[in-house]
Amino acid sequence: MVDPILLTQQLLRCPSVTPDEAGTLAIVAEFLVARGFSLERLDSGNVTNLYARRGTSSPHLCFGGHTDVVPAGDRIRWLVNPFAGEIRDGKLYGRGAVDMKGAIGAYLAAVDSYLQQNLLTKGSLSILLTSDEEGPAIDGLRYVVDQFKARGEHIDACLVGEPTNMARVGDTVKVGRRGSLNATLTVQGKSGHVAYPHLAKNPISPLLAYLQTLLSCPLDEGMPNFDASHLEVTSVDVGNPTTNVIPLQATAKFNIRFNPAHTLQSLTCYLHSQARQAGLSSEGFAYTLDIQASGDAFFCEDKGLQHLVSDAILATTNLTPIFSTSGGTSDARFLKDICPVIEFGLINATAHQVDEHIALEEIHHLTAVYQGIIERFFR
Repeated sequence: MVDPILLTQQLLRCPSVTPDEAGTLAIVAEFLVARGFSLERLDSGNVTNLYARRGTSSPHLCFGGHTDVVPAGDRIRWLVNPFAGEIRDGKLYGRGAVDMKGAIGAYLAAVDSYLQQNLLTKGSLSILLTSDEEGPAIDGLRYVVDQFKARGEHIDACLVGEPTNMARVGDTVKVGRRGSLNATLTVQGKSGHVAYPHLAKNPISPLLAYLQTLLSCPLDEGMPNFDASHLEVTSVDVGNPTTNVIPLQATAKFNIRFNPAHTLQSLTCYLHSQARQAGLSSEGFAYTLDIQASGDAFFCEDKGLQHLVSDAILATTNLTPIFSTSGGTSDARFLKDICPVIEFGLINATAHQVDEHIALEEIHHLTAVYQGIIERFFR
């Protein structure tokens, strides 16, 4: 069997900060071609996307993931070189070890092990990787999914290798995700001297009233498989360097993580209605509300796929995983438009942190689970 640790180290030694794949996809491509996979590049803009497939028939299992990583930051703060793939005390260190090069290494090793024991005469295995998950995510799997839709590419199930576990590989599976919405509110007033407020219109007061209204009114109380939707203010700014001038405008930014009780359209209507109630238009305060959504909420309804993944985890780790929809967004928000998708990878405790690392045994556990999933899928 191919060593997943060595594969992961190869990937870690490529400084693939978004959107640069930095040689990672060449490593994957060479590995898969040697095992009978055909390759297709679906690049867009400055983003590299690789689709490798073996077989042409159903059932078709796809592994989705990304080789790009967030910047390492100040390397002086790292215990080791973040792009050296160094092992210390039974742990593999490096930017992307957890998110998510370790999962790619584990899956490649699992595919190799499976193909050594099985001919795969019926069905298809594929791997879909992008270099734009940690960035804007416009030219990555969002673009690829649009191409797949246009040409009718059929996938029966997709496994995304994002880090999902809390303490041990096998404790958590992501069976859906909350939606995410970012909003920027800008309120226009009239600047003036603080000693003559009647000659000015201070935009801060209605902006704060609006935010207070949003924070005091829960969006919902949660629903099956999902926590309550949540709004968090992330910035309030007037750009005012003085204390004796009423500012011309005020700006606030906030994020909403929402469950399937809401959509981008319904939340947009809600936010504008609350703005009117706060007097942003009726009292002469012009406002703009820029709303951007990175994805709607979704849930994998495929019980068969849920049970298949859970059974493979239980058989390998002796753990019964929790099905969760917590956390941020991932490329699963695009893949769910063309097939059922579940996320399962490594432990997320050190993702994006200085000294990102994972225990070697956890990569081996993940490899075994992935092989179990493949075996059960084609059984």
